[in-house]
Amino acid sequence: MEAVVAAKPIIKVAALCGSLRKASFNRGLLRSAIKLCNDAVNGMQIEYVDIAPLPMLNTDLEVDGKYPPAVEAFRQKILEADSILFASPEYNYSVTPPLKNAIDWASRPPNVWADKAAAIVSTGGGFGGGRSQYHLRQIGVYLDLHFINKPEFFLNAFQPPAKFDSDGNLIDAEAEEKLKQVLLALQTFTLRLRGK
Repeated sequence: MEAVVAAKPIIKVAALCGSLRKASFNRGLLRSAIKLCNDAVNGMQIEYVDIAPLPMLNTDLEVDGKYPPAVEAFRQKILEADSILFASPEYNYSVTPPLKNAIDWASRPPNVWADKAAAIVSTGGGFGGGRSQYHLRQIGVYLDLHFINKPEFFLNAFQPPAKFDSDGNLIDAEAEEKLKQVLLALQTFTLRLRGK
Protein backbone atom coordinates (compact mmCIF):
# COMPACT_ATOMS: atom_id res chain seq x y z
CA MET A 1 0.00 0.00 0.00
CA GLU A 2 1.38 3.40 -0.98
CA ALA A 3 1.89 5.96 1.76
CA VAL A 4 -0.27 9.03 1.32
CA VAL A 5 1.69 12.25 1.71
CA ALA A 6 -0.41 15.22 2.81
CA ALA A 7 -0.03 18.16 0.48
CA LYS A 8 1.00 21.47 1.99
CA PRO A 9 -1.86 23.95 2.11
CA ILE A 10 -1.70 26.69 -0.48
CA ILE A 11 -0.34 29.90 0.99
CA LYS A 12 -1.56 33.05 -0.75
CA VAL A 13 1.14 35.71 -0.86
CA ALA A 14 0.54 39.33 -1.82
CA ALA A 15 3.68 40.77 -3.45
CA LEU A 16 4.25 44.54 -3.37
CA CYS A 17 6.99 46.50 -5.09
CA GLY A 18 8.00 49.90 -3.77
CA SER A 19 9.18 51.03 -7.21
CA LEU A 20 6.69 52.03 -9.90
CA ARG A 21 9.20 51.70 -12.78
CA LYS A 22 8.33 48.92 -15.26
CA ALA A 23 11.98 47.83 -15.57
CA SER A 24 12.59 48.09 -11.82
CA PHE A 25 15.09 45.53 -10.54
CA ASN A 26 12.98 45.17 -7.39
CA ARG A 27 9.97 44.31 -9.53
CA GLY A 28 12.27 41.82 -11.29
CA LEU A 29 12.85 40.14 -7.93
CA LEU A 30 9.09 39.66 -7.58
CA ARG A 31 8.81 38.20 -11.09
CA SER A 32 11.54 35.73 -10.14
CA ALA A 33 9.74 34.88 -6.91
CA ILE A 34 6.53 34.17 -8.84
CA LYS A 35 8.44 31.94 -11.27
CA LEU A 36 10.13 30.11 -8.40
CA CYS A 37 6.76 29.41 -6.81
CA ASN A 38 5.53 27.96 -10.09
CA ASP A 39 8.67 25.86 -10.65
CA ALA A 40 10.33 25.00 -7.34
CA VAL A 41 8.32 25.98 -4.25
CA ASN A 42 5.20 23.89 -3.82
CA GLY A 43 2.27 25.19 -1.80
CA MET A 44 2.73 28.92 -2.40
CA GLN A 45 0.92 31.20 -4.79
CA ILE A 46 2.22 34.75 -5.25
CA GLU A 47 0.06 37.51 -6.68
CA TYR A 48 1.65 40.80 -7.66
CA VAL A 49 -0.47 43.63 -6.25
CA ASP A 50 0.05 46.93 -8.07
CA ILE A 51 0.20 49.95 -5.76
CA ALA A 52 0.41 52.54 -8.58
CA PRO A 53 -3.37 53.20 -8.77
CA LEU A 54 -3.62 54.21 -5.11
CA PRO A 55 -4.30 57.91 -4.48
CA MET A 56 -2.16 59.69 -1.94
CA LEU A 57 -3.49 59.09 1.55
CA ASN A 58 -6.09 61.69 2.41
CA THR A 59 -8.71 60.92 5.04
CA ASP A 60 -11.10 63.33 3.27
CA LEU A 61 -11.43 60.50 0.72
CA GLU A 62 -12.97 58.26 3.39
CA VAL A 63 -16.74 58.71 3.15
CA ASP A 64 -19.20 56.92 5.46
CA GLY A 65 -16.59 54.34 6.39
CA LYS A 66 -15.76 53.60 2.74
CA TYR A 67 -12.53 54.13 0.86
CA PRO A 68 -11.99 55.02 -2.82
CA PRO A 69 -12.50 51.97 -5.11
CA ALA A 70 -8.77 51.48 -5.80
CA VAL A 71 -8.08 51.54 -2.07
CA GLU A 72 -10.94 49.14 -1.27
CA ALA A 73 -9.65 46.69 -3.91
CA PHE A 74 -6.09 46.94 -2.57
CA ARG A 75 -7.19 46.45 1.03
CA GLN A 76 -9.19 43.37 0.01
CA LYS A 77 -6.12 41.82 -1.66
CA ILE A 78 -4.09 42.32 1.51
CA LEU A 79 -6.89 40.99 3.71
CA GLU A 80 -7.20 37.82 1.62
CA ALA A 81 -3.44 37.12 1.63
CA ASP A 82 -1.86 34.77 4.15
CA SER A 83 1.47 36.56 3.95
CA ILE A 84 3.21 39.50 2.30
CA LEU A 85 6.36 39.74 0.18
CA PHE A 86 7.79 43.24 -0.06
CA ALA A 87 10.36 44.29 -2.66
CA SER A 88 11.58 47.48 -1.07
CA PRO A 89 14.04 49.76 -2.83
CA GLU A 90 15.80 52.35 -0.72
CA TYR A 91 15.12 56.05 -1.16
CA ASN A 92 17.10 58.35 1.17
CA TYR A 93 17.70 55.61 3.75
CA SER A 94 14.01 54.70 3.85
CA VAL A 95 11.09 53.06 2.04
CA THR A 96 9.68 54.69 -1.09
CA PRO A 97 6.73 57.11 -0.96
CA PRO A 98 4.44 54.78 -3.00
CA LEU A 99 5.12 51.88 -0.64
CA LYS A 100 4.58 53.96 2.50
CA ASN A 101 1.35 55.28 0.99
CA ALA A 102 0.13 51.72 0.34
CA ILE A 103 1.10 50.65 3.84
CA ASP A 104 -0.78 53.57 5.36
CA TRP A 105 -3.96 52.97 3.34
CA ALA A 106 -4.09 49.32 4.40
CA SER A 107 -3.49 50.26 8.03
CA ARG A 108 -6.60 52.44 8.20
CA PRO A 109 -9.31 50.86 10.37
CA PRO A 110 -9.56 47.96 10.32
CA ASN A 111 -5.82 47.31 9.88
CA VAL A 112 -5.64 44.54 7.26
CA TRP A 113 -1.91 43.87 7.80
CA ALA A 114 -2.37 42.48 11.31
CA ASP A 115 -1.08 39.01 12.18
CA LYS A 116 0.36 38.25 8.76
CA ALA A 117 3.79 36.79 8.09
CA ALA A 118 6.03 38.89 5.84
CA ALA A 119 9.40 38.90 4.11
CA ILE A 120 11.43 41.64 2.47
CA VAL A 121 13.79 41.50 -0.50
CA SER A 122 15.63 44.43 -2.01
CA THR A 123 18.21 45.35 -4.58
CA GLY A 124 20.05 48.52 -5.49
CA GLY A 125 23.48 50.02 -5.09
CA GLY A 126 25.77 49.85 -2.07
CA PHE A 127 23.97 47.99 0.70
CA GLY A 128 21.35 46.63 -1.72
CA GLY A 129 18.43 48.46 -0.13
CA GLY A 130 19.20 47.20 3.36
CA ARG A 131 18.36 50.42 5.19
CA SER A 132 14.88 50.45 3.67
CA GLN A 133 14.38 46.94 4.99
CA TYR A 134 15.24 47.96 8.53
CA HIS A 135 12.90 50.94 8.34
CA LEU A 136 10.13 48.70 6.96
CA ARG A 137 10.63 46.29 9.86
CA GLN A 138 10.21 49.22 12.26
CA ILE A 139 6.97 50.25 10.53
CA GLY A 140 5.81 46.63 10.72
CA VAL A 141 5.96 46.66 14.51
CA TYR A 142 3.03 49.06 14.67
CA LEU A 143 1.18 47.22 11.89
CA ASP A 144 1.47 43.89 13.77
CA LEU A 145 3.25 42.33 10.79
CA HIS A 146 5.56 39.42 11.62
CA PHE A 147 8.71 39.46 9.47
CA ILE A 148 10.98 36.47 9.01
CA ASN A 149 14.42 37.28 10.40
CA LYS A 150 16.55 34.98 8.27
CA PRO A 151 17.58 34.67 5.58
CA GLU A 152 17.98 38.33 4.71
CA PHE A 153 18.13 39.28 1.04
CA PHE A 154 20.07 42.37 -0.04
CA LEU A 155 21.48 42.41 -3.56
CA ASN A 156 23.93 44.93 -5.00
CA ALA A 157 22.56 45.20 -8.53
CA PHE A 158 25.55 47.04 -9.95
CA GLN A 159 28.48 44.94 -8.77
CA PRO A 160 29.75 42.66 -11.59
CA PRO A 161 28.79 40.19 -12.88
CA ALA A 162 25.41 41.45 -14.11
CA LYS A 163 22.50 40.45 -11.90
CA PHE A 164 19.68 41.64 -14.18
CA ASP A 165 19.06 41.82 -17.91
CA SER A 166 17.98 45.01 -19.74
CA ASP A 167 14.31 44.33 -18.92
CA GLY A 168 14.98 44.09 -15.19
CA ASN A 169 14.79 40.28 -14.98
CA LEU A 170 17.00 38.50 -12.46
CA ILE A 171 19.63 36.41 -14.26
CA ASP A 172 21.99 35.62 -11.38
CA ALA A 173 21.69 31.96 -10.29
CA GLU A 174 23.17 32.53 -6.83
CA ALA A 175 20.74 35.37 -6.11
CA GLU A 176 17.86 33.24 -7.38
CA GLU A 177 18.79 30.47 -4.95
CA LYS A 178 18.90 32.98 -2.07
CA LEU A 179 15.49 34.26 -3.13
CA LYS A 180 14.18 30.68 -3.07
CA GLN A 181 15.45 30.29 0.50
CA VAL A 182 13.55 33.46 1.52
CA LEU A 183 10.35 32.02 0.03
CA LEU A 184 10.81 28.70 1.81
CA ALA A 185 11.39 30.51 5.12
CA LEU A 186 8.28 32.64 4.55
CA GLN A 187 6.27 29.51 3.78
CA THR A 188 7.44 27.76 6.96
CA PHE A 189 6.82 30.81 9.14
CA THR A 190 3.36 31.42 7.65
CA LEU A 191 2.34 27.84 8.38
CA ARG A 192 3.70 28.19 11.92
CA LEU A 193 1.68 31.34 12.54
CA ARG A 194 -1.42 29.56 11.23
CA GLY A 195 -0.79 26.61 13.58
CA LYS A 196 -0.14 24.14 10.75
